[in-house]
Amino acid sequence: MHAYPTLIALLLVAVLIHEGDAIWCYRCTSATPGCAEKFNWRGIGFLGEQCPEPNDICVKVTERRGSKETITRDCLSALSFRTDIPADKYEGCRTAAKDVRLAHYVNHTIKEHDVKRDYFPDTTFCFCFLDHRCNGASGLQKSAALGLLAMAITLLLGR
Repeated sequence: MHAYPTLIALLLVAVLIHEGDAIWCYRCTSATPGCAEKFNWRGIGFLGEQCPEPNDICVKVTERRGSKETITRDCLSALSFRTDIPADKYEGCRTAAKDVRLAHYVNHTIKEHDVKRDYFPDTTFCFCFLDHRCNGASGLQKSAALGLLAMAITLLLGR
């Protein structure tokens, strides 16, 4: 009877510690049901994907223009084509970097191409790497709170 709390604690530790494995992140856009600001992982239909790089970071990119908002959740290595990724990629949110030389030699009048990537004037990158699937939280503190809640439940079951 007393082996159950110990078994639950060991399973919880095994789930939380993935030494050597790549981090798991949600990979979707706000066009996908459940992937908007109010995130619902059941709406997107999966529990995330493993990132391709071993030391990858989960990213949530929020782009705004007026009332229009686009959210992208992905691995940082999958967004490497973007030139507006901030240099500081530690845990937390930062505004996008400006590339003043982007499309410097392009001269055409087709504004839909958005070669200067200035359609969204307000772009924010939120980075997280301390917990799997951490880019699903609207605030980065939710993943830490869930970990503490799981540990509290394990300790209560152990008594």
